[in-house]
Amino acid sequence: MEAQEELEKSIGTLEPETLKPTKVKIVKVELKEIGPKKIKKLVCTCKHPDKEETIEISRVRYIVKDDKLATVGLWYKEDKEGNLQKGTALASFVVWSEAMNMKQLESKEVETVAEDTGYLCFKAY
Repeated sequence: MEAQEELEKSIGTLEPETLKPTKVKIVKVELKEIGPKKIKKLVCTCKHPDKEETIEISRVRYIVKDDKLATVGLWYKEDKEGNLQKGTALASFVVWSEAMNMKQLESKEVETVAEDTGYLCFKAY
């Protein structure tokens, strides 16, 4: 499609597709560089039982200080020894999923929850 044709498209009337929160199976994990600073984020390709195509999830809702819930991206950060930084959302998600590292998340079935925006994120609480 020509770029000019895309610029002239009208706003549609169909509601966006939403998937219900349920267990999904992680089929692939990869670190992707995001933004101009190329900060790494874990992106999980998942199979949702209500959708034929795979979906990508890169956020988690988990418990932070004082038993409060936070929903954040699975940002990759290393400690001084080159390991995954303890206490980060990503490290908490890996531990919650009973994995030893990010690669071991593949083939895991993980619960999801809907964010305020309607998109799914992993549930780790």
